[in-house]
Amino acid sequence: MTSNSSSFRSPLGRVRGLGSAKGGTHHWWLQRLTAIALIPLTMWLVASIVTLSGASYDAFILWFGQPANATVMILFLGVAFHHAQLGMQVVIEDYVSRHAWRVTLNVLVKFACYGLATLTIVSILTIAFGA
Repeated sequence: MTSNSSSFRSPLGRVRGLGSAKGGTHHWWLQRLTAIALIPLTMWLVASIVTLSGASYDAFILWFGQPANATVMILFLGVAFHHAQLGMQVVIEDYVSRHAWRVTLNVLVKFACYGLATLTIVSILTIAFGA
């Protein structure tokens, strides 16, 4: 005998044990994990900006040339762009009613975020290691 709460599910949904959103929990967790990761990374970035305020261009390049600083900056930007993409996806899915527009906008946002992340990472590597 089935309970009332599962009577709204399709037979396939009952077998798989999935709700109407399917993979929404994974997306929710990723968004929370990236937000948590951004807390210490943002604190590092703010502390770095304060430390480097008033420094010369050469001092900045020397600071950026340290592998630890370049690595943490790349990590910050990668996580920030991924978090932004996840957030924009939620906004698009919640407020864009037409399926074709939703898919198109989500693809454009993904391309933009991953393209910009790649551009910033290559820029950091170029500055840090003087290509």
